[in-house]
Amino acid sequence: MAHGNAPAKAMKGVMTERTHQTHESEEMTDEDKFRIMKIFSEKIVPKLRKLGARTGNVNCRFAGPQYRHWLIHFRSKRDGYQITEFEYDPNSGDLDLDL
Repeated sequence: MAHGNAPAKAMKGVMTERTHQTHESEEMTDEDKFRIMKIFSEKIVPKLRKLGARTGNVNCRFAGPQYRHWLIHFRSKRDGYQITEFEYDPNSGDLDLDL
């Protein structure tokens, strides 16, 4: 395999508002994103507020085991949090936010 493809390979699995690249074997639909954003707002945002989080990433397993290899990147925004990116990571693990 040629080394000239390394930057393109590094981007696989990253989904942002500007790009829609996904891992070859995984895809996240708009319906998946909506489901994750809804559950993130309901279950995760209160925990992030309690922890005083400003920016970071969270494994999406909270939305169901089918999302266990997906991460969301978030940042605080005025009175809440904004998801800035969806990323596929087959090695990601979840973290219990009920500290």
